[in-house]
Amino acid sequence: MTMGKFGRYWHTLKHLRPVQFYGRVWFRLYRPRIKAPATALPLRVPKGDWRRPTARAASMLGPTQFRFLNQTQTLPAQEGWNDCALEKLWLYNLHYFDDLNASEADERIEWHQELIGRWLMENPPALGNGWEPYPTSLRIVNWVKWLATGNVAVPGMLESLALQTGWLTKRLEWHLLGNHLFVNAKALVFAGLVFEGPQAAAWLRTGLKIITRELPEQVLADGGNFELSPMYHAIFLEDVLDLVNAATHWNGLVPDTQVSRWRDIAKRMLGWMSGMTHPDGEIGLFNDAAFCIAPDVSELRRYAQRFGIESPDKSAVVGAKLLHYPDSGYVRLQTPAAVALLDVAPIGPDYLPGHAHADTLSFEMSVHGQRVVVNGGTSRYGQGPERLRERGTAAHSTVEVAGQDSSEVWGGFRVARRAYPFKLQLQDDAGVLTVACSHDGYMRLSGAPVHRREWVMDAGSLQVSDMVRGGTHTALARYILHPGVQVSAVGNNSWQLTLAGGQNLRVLVLAGNGHIEPASYAPEFGTVLPTQCLVVELTQGQARVEWLWS
Repeated sequence: MTMGKFGRYWHTLKHLRPVQFYGRVWFRLYRPRIKAPATALPLRVPKGDWRRPTARAASMLGPTQFRFLNQTQTLPAQEGWNDCALEKLWLYNLHYFDDLNASEADERIEWHQELIGRWLMENPPALGNGWEPYPTSLRIVNWVKWLATGNVAVPGMLESLALQTGWLTKRLEWHLLGNHLFVNAKALVFAGLVFEGPQAAAWLRTGLKIITRELPEQVLADGGNFELSPMYHAIFLEDVLDLVNAATHWNGLVPDTQVSRWRDIAKRMLGWMSGMTHPDGEIGLFNDAAFCIAPDVSELRRYAQRFGIESPDKSAVVGAKLLHYPDSGYVRLQTPAAVALLDVAPIGPDYLPGHAHADTLSFEMSVHGQRVVVNGGTSRYGQGPERLRERGTAAHSTVEVAGQDSSEVWGGFRVARRAYPFKLQLQDDAGVLTVACSHDGYMRLSGAPVHRREWVMDAGSLQVSDMVRGGTHTALARYILHPGVQVSAVGNNSWQLTLAGGQNLRVLVLAGNGHIEPASYAPEFGTVLPTQCLVVELTQGQARVEWLWS
């Protein structure tokens, strides 16, 4: 192993918790026996109403045709569930069974019954993608939701549901922690509620114990999910609301104090998500984030309202407003015409940076309700150069120094040395909103350069100033433009931007040398759109760009 590779591993592994080391060894070596319950577990009679959960778009297009991640495939014979020619994440989605609870699911009930029966026949216990802990957890929840809606179990479904849950108790993802462990626990709670008997009670106790332990860590005091991805935040919020729904439906089994905490957490999470949403109703693309994976804020708000959980809508602002989320590290700047979302956050938990991008001090901006400046987004998981590129600094609206990433992303989900923000300053001076912050991600380079960025927004403009001090490295500030923005040069270091709605903006490079170059934008998995990017080379370590819309 070369010294460079050794250093990368060292800076990656030194942050992990002990359970992630011995948990991984245990998970790889331990091969538990799968054992069906001695007798069939009876279904529990609910004591409360089941509220309609969030409804994703239908993914089942026909009895054997599915669309996930913007890719349509037909499920052939038995081996199709584990077809190596298909992307792993696509196959995971196949095993989730999200369509059972998707929009207009009642119209596809016969397809669903056949699909469940087929899964039972073609996925023998403990074999294949479908029996990995994460898809098992999501499938358990989706099957229980389907039953709670009033559907009659397919022959063999209840026996398999109990078998899958028993298997899951022996494959909890302690080596991964984070959202994986949480959804494992959620599945145990759902199974422990839908069934009666001592075994179901044990599942419920285990699930509730893990959730009680994990919630205070995974949901920060400001309401943000600790992985700092708006997409995963929305998924996690849906999980919490699902738990409230299940505890209400099978009333009396989860302590009232615990359900009350879940409701309070959901309210905080709703507030955070509203603040990290653009005027178009979709999330900002920070870290691993894409549209059409999680429910949007309006759908989650409607779901919460079914339980009397309300949260203020931060999109309705009169005058100027600066909102700071101190625990998660994001800032929202808003005036009547514009919204800017600023990333002054660490990349995520040090022991769990798998969904992190090298996007420190990046930002996104909407003007007149339309996105103008964006981050590059996420189109795929797994290994490969495109995944690495999308996680890299150059795919985000921030500053790249010496052609390096601000945090050393590598592999599909790993980070070695990472950037930490510091010297954050916030000011609201009679409607002039100012945020400034530095980060140390480039201090590993010669001269120990530090990047500092300042945003100043008023009613008619945003000025972004960058300064890199230390060393003599080339530094580039990138502003990725939304594909709906048309760009035309109007002079030296000056451009006019025309939005889809016909409004015009002027962009002036007041310090540095700017030019327009091709870029890409991945708003959804499986989708990469061509767009343009304003690139400004810092001169004498400085750049300043003004965006004018009044």
